[in-house]
Amino acid sequence: MDLRAHLLAGQVIPAHPLALDEARRLDERHQRALTRYYLAAGAGGVAVGVHTTQFAIREPRHGLLRPVLELAAHTAADSPAWRERPVALVAGACGPTRQAVREATLAREFGYHAVLLSLSALRDAGTAELLRHCREVADVLPLFGFYLQTAVGGRALDYAFWCAFADIENVVAIKIAPFDRYRTLDVVRAVADSGRRDIALYTGNDDAIVADLTARFPFGTGELRIVGGLLGQWSVWTRRAVELLHATRPVLDESGTVPPPAPGAYAAALTDANGAIFDARNAFAGCIAGIHDVLVRQRLMRGTWCLDPAEGLSPGQREEIDRVLAAYPWLTDDEFVLEHLDRWLD
Repeated sequence: MDLRAHLLAGQVIPAHPLALDEARRLDERHQRALTRYYLAAGAGGVAVGVHTTQFAIREPRHGLLRPVLELAAHTAADSPAWRERPVALVAGACGPTRQAVREATLAREFGYHAVLLSLSALRDAGTAELLRHCREVADVLPLFGFYLQTAVGGRALDYAFWCAFADIENVVAIKIAPFDRYRTLDVVRAVADSGRRDIALYTGNDDAIVADLTARFPFGTGELRIVGGLLGQWSVWTRRAVELLHATRPVLDESGTVPPPAPGAYAAALTDANGAIFDARNAFAGCIAGIHDVLVRQRLMRGTWCLDPAEGLSPGQREEIDRVLAAYPWLTDDEFVLEHLDRWLD
Protein backbone atom coordinates (compact mmCIF):
# COMPACT_ATOMS: atom_id res chain seq x y z
CA MET A 1 0.00 0.00 0.00
CA ASP A 2 1.17 3.52 -0.81
CA LEU A 3 0.37 4.98 2.62
CA ARG A 4 0.80 8.62 1.64
CA ALA A 5 -1.40 8.30 -1.43
CA HIS A 6 -4.05 6.44 0.57
CA LEU A 7 -4.19 9.08 3.29
CA LEU A 8 -4.08 11.99 0.85
CA ALA A 9 -7.07 10.50 -0.97
CA GLY A 10 -9.12 11.08 2.20
CA GLN A 11 -10.34 8.30 4.47
CA VAL A 12 -12.78 7.62 7.28
CA ILE A 13 -10.65 6.28 10.15
CA PRO A 14 -12.68 5.43 13.27
CA ALA A 15 -10.98 5.59 16.65
CA HIS A 16 -11.53 2.01 17.84
CA PRO A 17 -13.34 1.50 21.18
CA LEU A 18 -12.61 -1.26 23.69
CA ALA A 19 -15.27 -3.94 24.16
CA LEU A 20 -15.38 -5.34 27.70
CA ASP A 21 -17.49 -7.90 29.52
CA GLU A 22 -19.20 -7.51 32.90
CA ALA A 23 -15.93 -8.25 34.67
CA ARG A 24 -14.20 -5.50 32.66
CA ARG A 25 -12.13 -8.02 30.73
CA LEU A 26 -11.55 -7.88 26.99
CA ASP A 27 -14.57 -9.17 25.09
CA GLU A 28 -12.78 -10.56 22.04
CA ARG A 29 -15.94 -11.52 20.19
CA HIS A 30 -17.37 -8.00 20.20
CA GLN A 31 -13.94 -6.43 19.74
CA ARG A 32 -13.58 -8.36 16.49
CA ALA A 33 -17.13 -7.43 15.50
CA LEU A 34 -16.30 -3.74 15.85
CA THR A 35 -13.28 -4.02 13.57
CA ARG A 36 -15.30 -5.96 11.01
CA TYR A 37 -18.08 -3.36 11.19
CA TYR A 38 -15.74 -0.45 10.50
CA LEU A 39 -14.16 -2.07 7.48
CA ALA A 40 -17.44 -3.35 6.09
CA ALA A 41 -18.85 0.16 6.45
CA GLY A 42 -16.15 1.44 4.09
CA ALA A 43 -13.62 2.88 6.52
CA GLY A 44 -10.19 3.35 5.03
CA GLY A 45 -8.49 2.32 8.24
CA VAL A 46 -8.81 2.01 12.01
CA ALA A 47 -6.95 3.69 14.85
CA VAL A 48 -6.26 1.42 17.82
CA GLY A 49 -4.73 2.16 21.20
CA VAL A 50 -5.95 5.76 21.09
CA HIS A 51 -8.08 7.72 23.57
CA THR A 52 -11.28 5.94 22.51
CA THR A 53 -9.59 2.59 23.15
CA GLN A 54 -8.82 3.87 26.69
CA PHE A 55 -5.27 4.79 27.58
CA ALA A 56 -5.54 2.53 30.65
CA ILE A 57 -4.98 -0.53 28.43
CA ARG A 58 -1.28 0.25 28.96
CA GLU A 59 -1.42 -0.19 32.72
CA PRO A 60 0.29 -3.42 33.91
CA ARG A 61 -2.80 -4.46 35.87
CA HIS A 62 -4.74 -4.61 32.59
CA GLY A 63 -1.96 -5.59 30.18
CA LEU A 64 -4.19 -5.03 27.16
CA LEU A 65 -2.09 -2.98 24.75
CA ARG A 66 -0.46 -5.97 23.04
CA PRO A 67 -3.57 -8.18 22.76
CA VAL A 68 -5.77 -5.29 21.58
CA LEU A 69 -3.30 -4.20 18.89
CA GLU A 70 -2.78 -7.79 17.78
CA LEU A 71 -6.48 -8.64 17.69
CA ALA A 72 -7.37 -5.61 15.56
CA ALA A 73 -4.52 -6.24 13.13
CA HIS A 74 -5.37 -9.91 12.66
CA THR A 75 -9.10 -9.22 12.34
CA ALA A 76 -8.50 -6.53 9.75
CA ALA A 77 -6.14 -8.75 7.76
CA ASP A 78 -8.78 -11.51 7.67
CA SER A 79 -11.56 -9.19 6.48
CA PRO A 80 -12.83 -9.02 2.88
CA ALA A 81 -12.01 -5.29 2.86
CA TRP A 82 -8.32 -6.06 3.32
CA ARG A 83 -8.33 -7.98 0.03
CA GLU A 84 -10.43 -5.43 -1.83
CA ARG A 85 -8.82 -2.07 -1.02
CA PRO A 86 -6.04 -0.43 1.00
CA VAL A 87 -6.65 -0.29 4.75
CA ALA A 88 -4.44 1.81 7.03
CA LEU A 89 -3.72 0.49 10.50
CA VAL A 90 -2.89 3.36 12.86
CA ALA A 91 -1.64 2.66 16.37
CA GLY A 92 -1.76 5.17 19.19
CA ALA A 93 1.46 5.83 21.09
CA CYS A 94 1.90 7.99 24.16
CA GLY A 95 4.09 8.62 27.19
CA PRO A 96 7.74 9.63 27.44
CA THR A 97 10.03 8.95 24.50
CA ARG A 98 11.16 5.49 25.62
CA GLN A 99 7.57 4.36 26.10
CA ALA A 100 6.35 5.88 22.84
CA VAL A 101 9.17 4.25 20.87
CA ARG A 102 8.44 0.92 22.54
CA GLU A 103 4.75 1.19 21.63
CA ALA A 104 5.58 2.14 18.04
CA THR A 105 7.92 -0.84 17.81
CA LEU A 106 5.17 -3.13 19.08
CA ALA A 107 2.75 -1.72 16.50
CA ARG A 108 5.30 -2.31 13.74
CA GLU A 109 5.57 -5.94 14.87
CA PHE A 110 1.86 -6.41 14.18
CA GLY A 111 1.95 -4.70 10.79
CA TYR A 112 0.63 -1.25 11.64
CA HIS A 113 1.37 1.39 9.06
CA ALA A 114 1.56 4.58 11.14
CA VAL A 115 1.62 5.93 14.69
CA LEU A 116 -0.78 8.53 16.07
CA LEU A 117 1.48 10.24 18.58
CA SER A 118 0.04 11.92 21.67
CA LEU A 119 2.25 14.56 23.28
CA SER A 120 0.21 14.85 26.47
CA ALA A 121 2.89 13.29 28.65
CA LEU A 122 5.39 16.00 27.69
CA ARG A 123 3.40 18.86 29.10
CA ASP A 124 6.40 20.90 30.23
CA ALA A 125 8.76 20.09 27.37
CA GLY A 126 10.04 22.83 25.11
CA THR A 127 9.69 22.75 21.35
CA ALA A 128 13.17 21.28 20.78
CA GLU A 129 12.48 18.40 23.16
CA LEU A 130 9.07 17.75 21.62
CA LEU A 131 10.58 17.57 18.16
CA ARG A 132 13.33 15.18 19.27
CA HIS A 133 10.63 12.98 20.75
CA CYS A 134 8.65 13.04 17.49
CA ARG A 135 11.71 12.26 15.37
CA GLU A 136 12.62 9.22 17.46
CA VAL A 137 9.14 7.78 17.07
CA ALA A 138 9.13 8.64 13.35
CA ASP A 139 12.29 6.56 12.99
CA VAL A 140 10.18 3.50 13.88
CA LEU A 141 6.98 4.11 11.88
CA PRO A 142 5.49 6.90 9.76
CA LEU A 143 4.04 9.59 11.98
CA PHE A 144 0.44 10.75 12.23
CA GLY A 145 0.71 14.02 14.17
CA PHE A 146 -1.93 14.77 16.79
CA TYR A 147 -3.17 18.10 18.12
CA LEU A 148 -5.33 17.01 21.07
CA GLN A 149 -7.67 19.46 22.74
CA THR A 150 -6.58 20.73 26.15
CA ALA A 151 -9.92 19.81 27.76
CA VAL A 152 -9.01 16.11 27.66
CA GLY A 153 -5.30 16.33 28.39
CA GLY A 154 -3.72 17.88 25.33
CA ARG A 155 -1.33 20.82 25.36
CA ALA A 156 -1.23 23.99 23.32
CA LEU A 157 1.06 23.71 20.28
CA ASP A 158 1.75 26.90 18.36
CA TYR A 159 2.28 27.68 14.70
CA ALA A 160 6.07 27.53 15.08
CA PHE A 161 5.89 23.99 16.46
CA TRP A 162 3.77 22.77 13.55
CA CYS A 163 6.10 24.41 11.02
CA ALA A 164 9.02 22.48 12.52
CA PHE A 165 6.94 19.30 12.83
CA ALA A 166 6.12 19.46 9.13
CA ASP A 167 9.86 19.33 8.41
CA ILE A 168 10.08 15.77 9.80
CA GLU A 169 10.41 13.66 6.67
CA ASN A 170 8.43 10.67 7.93
CA VAL A 171 5.31 12.66 8.84
CA VAL A 172 2.45 11.38 6.67
CA ALA A 173 -0.57 13.06 8.24
CA ILE A 174 -1.80 15.27 11.08
CA LYS A 175 -4.97 14.80 13.10
CA ILE A 176 -6.19 18.30 13.96
CA ALA A 177 -8.27 18.05 17.13
CA PRO A 178 -7.87 21.16 19.30
CA PHE A 179 -11.64 21.88 19.14
CA ASP A 180 -10.60 25.47 18.42
CA ARG A 181 -10.83 27.22 15.05
CA TYR A 182 -7.81 29.45 15.65
CA ARG A 183 -5.58 26.52 16.57
CA THR A 184 -6.92 24.51 13.67
CA LEU A 185 -5.83 27.31 11.34
CA ASP A 186 -2.38 27.30 12.96
CA VAL A 187 -1.82 23.72 11.83
CA VAL A 188 -3.13 24.19 8.30
CA ARG A 189 -1.16 27.41 7.79
CA ALA A 190 2.03 25.82 9.13
CA VAL A 191 1.75 22.89 6.72
CA ALA A 192 1.01 25.27 3.86
CA ASP A 193 4.00 27.45 4.70
CA SER A 194 6.26 24.39 4.99
CA GLY A 195 5.71 23.68 1.31
CA ARG A 196 4.79 20.06 2.06
CA ARG A 197 1.94 18.78 -0.06
CA ASP A 198 2.44 15.15 0.91
CA ILE A 199 1.12 15.56 4.48
CA ALA A 200 -2.56 14.62 4.70
CA LEU A 201 -4.69 16.82 6.96
CA TYR A 202 -7.36 15.00 8.97
CA THR A 203 -10.03 16.41 11.21
CA GLY A 204 -10.25 15.28 14.79
CA ASN A 205 -12.57 18.16 15.68
CA ASP A 206 -15.62 16.07 16.49
CA ASP A 207 -17.60 19.28 17.07
CA ALA A 208 -16.87 20.66 13.58
CA ILE A 209 -16.56 17.67 11.26
CA VAL A 210 -18.54 19.03 8.32
CA ALA A 211 -17.03 22.50 8.65
CA ASP A 212 -13.55 21.01 8.41
CA LEU A 213 -14.34 18.72 5.49
CA THR A 214 -15.96 21.47 3.41
CA ALA A 215 -13.48 24.26 4.19
CA ARG A 216 -10.97 25.64 1.71
CA PHE A 217 -7.80 27.08 3.21
CA PRO A 218 -6.19 29.73 0.97
CA PHE A 219 -2.71 29.54 2.47
CA GLY A 220 0.52 29.48 0.53
CA THR A 221 0.31 28.66 -3.15
CA GLY A 222 -3.07 27.17 -3.99
CA GLU A 223 -5.56 25.87 -1.46
CA LEU A 224 -5.29 23.21 1.21
CA ARG A 225 -8.13 21.14 2.54
CA ILE A 226 -8.80 18.65 5.26
CA VAL A 227 -9.30 15.44 3.32
CA GLY A 228 -10.60 12.96 5.91
CA GLY A 229 -11.09 12.29 9.58
CA LEU A 230 -9.69 10.19 12.38
CA LEU A 231 -12.46 10.56 14.91
CA GLY A 232 -14.07 9.12 17.99
CA GLN A 233 -17.41 10.26 16.60
CA TRP A 234 -16.83 8.05 13.58
CA SER A 235 -16.60 4.98 15.82
CA VAL A 236 -20.41 5.09 15.68
CA TRP A 237 -22.62 5.35 12.59
CA THR A 238 -19.55 4.67 10.45
CA ARG A 239 -21.53 3.84 7.31
CA ARG A 240 -23.02 7.34 7.44
CA ALA A 241 -19.56 8.81 8.00
CA VAL A 242 -18.33 7.22 4.79
CA GLU A 243 -21.34 8.59 2.93
CA LEU A 244 -20.73 12.04 4.40
CA LEU A 245 -17.08 12.08 3.36
CA HIS A 246 -18.07 11.13 -0.19
CA ALA A 247 -20.83 13.74 -0.20
CA THR A 248 -18.43 16.54 0.67
CA ARG A 249 -16.09 15.82 -2.22
CA PRO A 250 -18.33 17.22 -5.00
CA VAL A 251 -18.64 20.45 -3.02
CA LEU A 252 -14.88 20.75 -2.83
CA ASP A 253 -14.39 19.83 -6.48
CA GLU A 254 -17.25 22.06 -7.69
CA SER A 255 -18.76 19.23 -9.69
CA GLY A 256 -21.92 17.23 -9.27
CA THR A 257 -24.53 17.69 -6.60
CA VAL A 258 -24.65 16.74 -2.97
CA PRO A 259 -27.39 14.26 -2.06
CA PRO A 260 -29.65 15.17 0.87
CA PRO A 261 -29.11 15.88 3.64
CA ALA A 262 -26.71 18.55 2.36
CA PRO A 263 -23.56 19.07 4.42
CA GLY A 264 -24.86 22.40 5.73
CA ALA A 265 -27.91 20.75 7.31
CA TYR A 266 -25.84 17.76 8.37
CA ALA A 267 -23.34 19.93 10.24
CA ALA A 268 -25.59 21.18 13.02
CA ALA A 269 -27.24 17.80 13.52
CA LEU A 270 -23.93 15.97 13.77
CA THR A 271 -22.52 18.52 16.21
CA ASP A 272 -25.65 18.28 18.36
CA ALA A 273 -25.41 14.50 18.37
CA ASN A 274 -21.72 14.65 19.19
CA GLY A 275 -22.45 16.94 22.12
CA ALA A 276 -24.70 14.26 23.59
CA ILE A 277 -22.45 11.30 22.84
CA PHE A 278 -19.26 13.03 23.99
CA ASP A 279 -20.94 14.60 27.02
CA ALA A 280 -19.71 18.08 26.12
CA ARG A 281 -21.86 19.70 28.82
CA ASN A 282 -19.94 17.82 31.50
CA ALA A 283 -16.45 18.54 30.16
CA PHE A 284 -16.46 15.24 28.17
CA ALA A 285 -16.55 13.13 31.34
CA GLY A 286 -18.80 10.54 29.69
CA CYS A 287 -17.37 10.62 26.17
CA ILE A 288 -16.16 7.00 26.06
CA ALA A 289 -19.24 5.63 27.79
CA GLY A 290 -21.40 7.69 25.40
CA ILE A 291 -19.79 5.99 22.42
CA HIS A 292 -20.34 2.64 24.10
CA ASP A 293 -24.00 3.47 24.72
CA VAL A 294 -24.66 3.95 21.01
CA LEU A 295 -22.83 0.72 20.15
CA VAL A 296 -24.74 -1.19 22.84
CA ARG A 297 -28.01 -0.06 21.28
CA GLN A 298 -26.80 -1.56 18.01
CA ARG A 299 -25.64 -4.77 19.81
CA LEU A 300 -22.06 -4.18 18.70
CA MET A 301 -21.08 -4.05 22.39
CA ARG A 302 -22.63 -5.75 25.38
CA GLY A 303 -22.31 -2.94 27.91
CA THR A 304 -20.93 0.55 28.51
CA TRP A 305 -18.27 -0.74 30.92
CA CYS A 306 -14.93 1.08 31.00
CA LEU A 307 -11.71 -0.13 32.59
CA ASP A 308 -12.14 2.47 35.31
CA PRO A 309 -15.29 1.53 37.30
CA ALA A 310 -15.77 5.21 38.11
CA GLU A 311 -16.05 6.10 34.43
CA GLY A 312 -19.50 5.93 32.91
CA LEU A 313 -22.40 7.91 31.56
CA SER A 314 -23.05 11.26 33.21
CA PRO A 315 -26.44 11.99 34.79
CA GLY A 316 -28.87 12.78 31.99
CA GLN A 317 -26.47 11.73 29.22
CA ARG A 318 -28.48 8.72 28.12
CA GLU A 319 -31.55 10.92 27.86
CA GLU A 320 -29.59 13.35 25.69
CA ILE A 321 -28.60 10.48 23.41
CA ASP A 322 -32.26 9.44 23.28
CA ARG A 323 -33.11 12.99 22.21
CA VAL A 324 -30.66 13.19 19.32
CA LEU A 325 -31.57 9.71 18.10
CA ALA A 326 -35.22 10.79 17.93
CA ALA A 327 -34.35 14.11 16.30
CA TYR A 328 -31.92 12.83 13.67
CA PRO A 329 -32.68 9.18 12.87
CA TRP A 330 -30.97 9.58 9.49
CA LEU A 331 -27.61 9.99 11.26
CA THR A 332 -27.67 6.34 12.30
CA ASP A 333 -26.77 3.24 10.31
CA ASP A 334 -28.90 0.83 12.34
CA GLU A 335 -30.29 -1.01 9.32
CA PHE A 336 -26.82 -1.64 7.92
CA VAL A 337 -25.60 -2.97 11.26
CA LEU A 338 -28.63 -5.19 11.74
CA GLU A 339 -28.19 -6.71 8.28
CA HIS A 340 -24.61 -7.83 8.94
CA LEU A 341 -24.32 -8.13 12.72
CA ASP A 342 -24.63 -11.92 12.99
CA ARG A 343 -21.78 -12.39 10.53
CA TRP A 344 -19.53 -9.90 12.35
CA LEU A 345 -20.18 -11.66 15.64
CA ASP A 346 -19.49 -15.11 14.18
